[in-house]
Amino acid sequence: MGFMDKVKEQASVAAAAAKDAAQKGQAKVEEVQAKRAADGVLRELGLAVYFQATDRVTPNLESDVARYVETLRAYEAEHGALDPSSGDS
Repeated sequence: MGFMDKVKEQASVAAAAAKDAAQKGQAKVEEVQAKRAADGVLRELGLAVYFQATDRVTPNLESDVARYVETLRAYEAEHGALDPSSGDS
């Protein structure tokens, strides 16, 4: 194997490593964004439950709660179960 072949091979290995790192970074960013979205839905759901408990029911409250629950089910299907002991998703 000649010198140029070795250089090309090393460049290919380095490019593959960089591509892998970029993909892992993108996956982590997407996971963080999904977690933040789930946290927002959990907050809205908690607020809706609070409104129900304090007799401040709004006209759309029941449908909102159903939508929040469905959104969280979809999150769990894709990212795993929410952890009730951690205080966050």
